[in-house]
Amino acid sequence: MFREAPGVGSSEVVIESPMHDARLDTMPNDDVARVVDVWRRRYRDLSATPNVRAVVVFKNFGTLAGTSLGHPHSQVVATPVFLPRLIRRLDIATRHFDENGICVYCELIAAEREAAVRVVDECGPFVAFEPFAANSPFETWIAPTAHQGSFHDMADEEVDDLARILRRTLDAIRTTCADPDFNLVVYSAPIDGYEVVFHWHLKILPKLSTPAGFEMGSAMSINTVPPEDAALALRGALAPPNERA
Repeated sequence: MFREAPGVGSSEVVIESPMHDARLDTMPNDDVARVVDVWRRRYRDLSATPNVRAVVVFKNFGTLAGTSLGHPHSQVVATPVFLPRLIRRLDIATRHFDENGICVYCELIAAEREAAVRVVDECGPFVAFEPFAANSPFETWIAPTAHQGSFHDMADEEVDDLARILRRTLDAIRTTCADPDFNLVVYSAPIDGYEVVFHWHLKILPKLSTPAGFEMGSAMSINTVPPEDAALALRGALAPPNERA
């Protein structure tokens, strides 16, 4: 009834800039690319550490998102256990692959790109979109358009494109949603496999609503902004293509 384990693992803070007022949505793209590259390198290094079962890359921006440090930063945490939330996603992805022979995320991304109504932006091998069943207003995903199971699979030449679409998306969210606090999380296949059935992706979750009793009691979400409307608003707030640098 009261199982416990030693608190082994790693908790690292990534200082994103020497400037106290720097932000990912306003930093030069080269600087954002350096941050993304550090996330990937630390993910790779920690994934190879004995007894590590999962690595989480995340950023909390603002007090509503849980940040406790004012200086721009993100975090990389390695745990000795599999992540409960990820286990459920892996179960669903595995079942879909077993039944259909294809990654469910690859199908989802292809369908969103074809429908186009929830797509926010594309840059190189990455797409940003509002998921069809978004749990909260302006929940935004960024994912590689070609299959990549784990975050550590991202190639060197793709880092700049991910930084670019991340910066543009965050800037559009800031403009559209009046500079909200937000959480950013990278979801990736765990260390011991699942690269075939899973597809890594990055989620941006603006803190625009608070889960209340119904959500907590039912495990269902109430989203007051249709993702199609959110995508339209974000597309309208994107910087022009000549401002992508």
